[in-house]
Amino acid sequence: MAQALPSAGPPAQLHRQREDDRLILAFAGDWKGDQPLPSLAELGAALGAAPREVVLRDAGLLGWDSRLLVFVLRIRDLCAAQGIACRDEELPQGVQRLLALATAVPERPGSRQDEGRPSLLHELGEGALLWGRKSIDNLVFFGEVFFSLTRLLRGRARFRASDLLLHLQEAGIAALPIVTLISLLVGVILAFVGAVQLRLFGAEIYIANAVALGMARDMGAMMTGILMAGRTGAAYAAQLGSMQVNEEIDALRTFGVAPVDFLVLPRLIALVLMVPLLTVYADLMGILGGALVGVGLFDLPLTQYYQQTASAVPLIHFATGLIKALAYGAIVAVAGCLRGMQCGRSAAAVGEATTAAVVSAIVWIIVANAVLTVIFHILGI
Repeated sequence: MAQALPSAGPPAQLHRQREDDRLILAFAGDWKGDQPLPSLAELGAALGAAPREVVLRDAGLLGWDSRLLVFVLRIRDLCAAQGIACRDEELPQGVQRLLALATAVPERPGSRQDEGRPSLLHELGEGALLWGRKSIDNLVFFGEVFFSLTRLLRGRARFRASDLLLHLQEAGIAALPIVTLISLLVGVILAFVGAVQLRLFGAEIYIANAVALGMARDMGAMMTGILMAGRTGAAYAAQLGSMQVNEEIDALRTFGVAPVDFLVLPRLIALVLMVPLLTVYADLMGILGGALVGVGLFDLPLTQYYQQTASAVPLIHFATGLIKALAYGAIVAVAGCLRGMQCGRSAAAVGEATTAAVVSAIVWIIVANAVLTVIFHILGI
């Protein structure tokens, strides 16, 4: 609400006058638009003399808008902080009505934006508390998954067999095209990388060793795990996140059905079973990609390439890759379901949960690969 004036007047003015133990603040001039306002810092210094009360007075206001209201509210805050009474009966009636309307409802705690930037120590403390809360939530979810697995072993877990078959199909057969393409290209890349150095010694036949060993021990399982994290893990997070938004998970709890048993367990079983099988398929596709390079570009005999691969990579290397694949499948399923179950109640939260699921799964896969590689090295495998 603002008074209309035919023409612009002098800039906003605030006159201070001391009368005994009272401080008179007289408003004058034009308090509209882009006119510069008086400094609150000088007013704070004047309040430092600790008057008994502050009187706000109209001394020739030519026009005003919400800027005057905000200025008056800040004066009130300064007075309240120092325990000084503030009176506004001598302001225009329109200003008084809007001030009463602005202060009719108490301010909601935490609604005011903090103008100052928190200190580094404060930010570190907030980050540590947030990390602690998330860690506790993660541990709670891991515990629920563990108890769900124990109920499965006792035959007491409740989920539909049709859901398990559907997840097996989505995580298995439906993933074959992308696994075929990526694994074949990874084998081609490994072959080219090895050939660059092996050609210097005339040892192109050892391309078979490099490709087969790399695919069997690490690349087959890792690439499959990362593909499933971006494809299936993200889908799990989006599905469970959407159910969280629609309160379907709350409905399951209301009906006495454990959400971890009904939603998480079939997805976990599906990935734990399918990722090792996809890894075997990825290993074969990678070796085939290496053979295409070795036989097609470096004129290696196909039978010799096959014999070199079989002699260079015993089955123990494929076994280590399958163990890693088993761990990666569990990681992808747990990461996707964890972020989905922790999703907020908005559409934006579903996207954030999907992103967090992919990032978490990939990071955990790399960490698990490093740990298992060290363990296998210590065991001499």
